[in-house]
Formats: sequence, structure tokens, C-alpha cells
Amino acid sequence: MSGGRPRHIGGAERRGRLALRHRLAGTERAGSPEEVAASLVALHGTDPATVYLAVGARLAEAAKTVPETERALYEDRTLVRMHGMRHTVFVFPTELAAVVHASTGLDVAARTRATLLKDMAKGGGPDAAWLAEVEAATLAALAGRGQATAAELARDEPRLREQFVYGAGKSYEAVQTVSGRLLRLLGVEGKVVRGRPLGSWTSSQFRWAVAPEHPELDPAEARVDLLRRWLAACGPATEADLKWWTGWRVTDVRAALRAIGAEEVSLDEGPGYVVPGDAGPVAGPDAPWAALLPGLDPTAMGWQQRDWYLAPGLRPPLFDGSGNVGPTVWWDGRVVGGWAQRPSGEIVWRILDPAVPREAEAAVAEQAERLVGWLGDARVTPRFRTPLERELSG
Repeated sequence: MSGGRPRHIGGAERRGRLALRHRLAGTERAGSPEEVAASLVALHGTDPATVYLAVGARLAEAAKTVPETERALYEDRTLVRMHGMRHTVFVFPTELAAVVHASTGLDVAARTRATLLKDMAKGGGPDAAWLAEVEAATLAALAGRGQATAAELARDEPRLREQFVYGAGKSYEAVQTVSGRLLRLLGVEGKVVRGRPLGSWTSSQFRWAVAPEHPELDPAEARVDLLRRWLAACGPATEADLKWWTGWRVTDVRAALRAIGAEEVSLDEGPGYVVPGDAGPVAGPDAPWAALLPGLDPTAMGWQQRDWYLAPGLRPPLFDGSGNVGPTVWWDGRVVGGWAQRPSGEIVWRILDPAVPREAEAAVAEQAERLVGWLGDARVTPRFRTPLERELSG
């Protein structure tokens, strides 16, 4: 990391960087879902609709959001939905599958497999050798089918229907089926990925597919690669931001920062870091901008320390009890309110920040109209609902 007195980067400049690098200013919108994903590194995929809404907010031609995103995910396979940081499902550029798996997935996968074997043993289920046989047969069946649901795979490998008691004697005791736990494990291990949904693009019921082949990378080198990409998209960021986003140990974060030669800068929150050569001034967009971003959008969820774009007083109506952000209204780099879709299809929104100028109202209304234009007959309810979204949608 560079020596000397670090340059201070204030909130205004950080918001300008965000507008440009996250393709939110109108002049910076992308030409394809692949460009959006590359600019953000990862799109939250826990809620299937988030992927499309996040892409649509950043595409130059919003009308192409659904067909182009489906093409990238299911035809060209240039984007892949898989487990990533913090044991969460994301959509990544396919070229990053090996990087994410090595940098993040290996440790999580080892813990997940050990936990499954422990739970099966406690619940009177089969042993590790049996699980290995079923795993091999399941992967072979999936390769033969191309894509399949758990139920379809269980017809090929009936042992997937085997059950065991989870949490015996506890208040949360339940009977679990091997298929659900094993397929999640294979996802974390990078052996399978989510395929086409059973329903529309808003459906949360997915088929499974064999993961694209990728090389086995050195974990430390993969962490360097992933951190460099993320800092280029989201820097500057604090060490706390980096640890939170990656889910890594702080020692791994610090080692990766040293390896890329990250430059230290000064932030309102304290020391921060950028990729080499990125500490100089960055001019923001020429004009203020508005955006309607979905729940769990990667920009809204990109940093642990968010005061520079989200006033603490706005958090209670915009987040659920577990820290998941709902649909947000943005004005010139700040979260200023929230939005929702009603059963009629109408997009309704509310600005919560009284300091927002009157011109913002017209700009937000324009973005709402743009969203309605490409949603068509689709109806979107966030998987993690927040107080304001519930109120507006009702």
C-alpha cells in the first residue's frame, strides 16, 4: 500500500463514482446484462426478480431487460446463478465462477458438508459413503437430463427421497429430505448451479444444472482477483466494508489488499482503500439522476457503512428485521425514499427526505414510468418485505 498522506475522498465524490461505475446516471447505462454484471461484479440472486430489476434499472434499452437477461442466463450462459459470498446466491459473469468458488466457496463448502453429515448422523440418516454414492448418481442423472428439478432427479435416483430428523428433541425439530440438503451442498461446492425457473422470471422455483467447467484456482490468488474487481467497481471502501461484502476473515482481506498494492485514502468513516491509480479526483455525472432500485440491489447492499448514501433515519422503513434492504428511490447518489408495485401494476413511491428538491419528483416519476413500461403484466413482490413497501403496495 502506498505511503504518504492519504488523499481524502468525501461523500460527494463517492456518490459521483457510484453513479458512473454502477451505471446509474442516464448517460452511463449499459448495452447488455453482461455489462451490468461486470460493472457490479455480482448481482444479488436470492430474490429472482432482483436480478432483472437491477439489470433493467441500468440498461439503455429497458424493454430488452427480460429477453436479454434470460438469454445471458439460460442460452449463452454468459451469466451464472450460484452460491457466493456470505453463503448467498448471486449472479456472476460466468468467467468469475472459478474465482468465486476458490476465493469464497471452498471454506463454506467444507463447513456445509460437515454440517450435513453431522445432521444426518444425529437424525438416524445414512453415512458419508452412502452420501457419496448418491451424490455421484445425482450428478450423472443431472448431466443426462441437462436441467432438472429435485423431484425429477429423485425419479432417477430414488435415494434422494431418503429422510432424516433434523434437530431431534429441539423446538425446531423437523423431517428433512436428502435431496434438498444435497443439492444445496452441491451448489455451494460449485458442482451445480441454478437453471431455468419453473415459471416466469419472477419465480423462485428453479431447475438445477451441472456447473460450467472451470479450473481449480489457488484460493489466495482468487481472493486477490475478486477483491481487485470489487474495489475497482465499489472503491473506495473501508476494511469493514470489504470484510462484510466478501465474508472473509480479516486476515484474508488484509493479505489481498497488500497483494494488489491497494492505495490507502481517507474517508469520513476512517481509512479506506482503492485499486492502484484510483486515488485521484473523479468527476461525477454532469446532471442529477434518479433511479428506482429493487430490494437487495447490489448498490444499496454494497457497503456495510452506508451513511454517505443512506441517512440512518431512513433505515427503519426501508429495511426488514434481518438487514435486507427493500425497493429504494435514489436521487443524485442518495437513497431518499422507497417504492412498490400494486396488484394493478401501478408503481407507487414516496420520498422520505424533505431536503430533496422539487425537480426530483419529476425525475422519479419518469423512472417509475420507465419501469412500468418494461414490466408489462409482471407483478413483483420482494421476497424480503419492508415496512414502507408493505404500506405502499397495499
